[in-house]
Amino acid sequence: MHPAAQYFPALRQDQIVRYDRLDGLYREWNAMINVISRKDIDHLFTHHILHSLSIAKVVTFKPGTRIMDAGTGGGFPGIPLAIMFPDVHFTLVDSIGKKIRVVRAIAVELGLSNVTALNTRAEQVKGQFDFVTGRAVSSLPSFFSVVRKCVISKGSNDIPNGILYLTGGGIETELAGIPARSSVWSLAGFFPEQYFTGKKLVHLYNFL
Repeated sequence: MHPAAQYFPALRQDQIVRYDRLDGLYREWNAMINVISRKDIDHLFTHHILHSLSIAKVVTFKPGTRIMDAGTGGGFPGIPLAIMFPDVHFTLVDSIGKKIRVVRAIAVELGLSNVTALNTRAEQVKGQFDFVTGRAVSSLPSFFSVVRKCVISKGSNDIPNGILYLTGGGIETELAGIPARSSVWSLAGFFPEQYFTGKKLVHLYNFL
């Protein structure tokens, strides 16, 4: 059994095949363009794929949902989530061209027609989205100030439209200064691996 299926037993075989292919694809691209640290590439599934999929433990996005992954880097959490939710459209954004080159190539290799990769800054993206995701891109208040205008307020998912941000450490002080409601989940409650100790998913919504 692929480890992704251990945590998400409803995965279809085509999704499991795509998760399985990610390891080889990222190793191949990382040898040419370093988008994942050398020490992390051997922990790709836990540190990047499973970490990204923690969002799917909190919400099952409805078909037609539009998501921007701001500061996607090598494609996280966008690529793993795009595999999980093929009827959801993901716009993966990064200002570093070589990283977006890798994202585009992997999306093509996997046949992810629900992924658009843009080499730009999040604040320059036109249009609005149901959710904006991020993974330790910057401080949470800075991320919020940059992407808040990208979120359309009215949504149809089981949680309110907003920002879904993967981070670690103490975030209470950061949250106190953000004009929005928030929910916080400890990732250790979803996955037993030691890597997730102290890691959190923050949902910001109902912006003031």
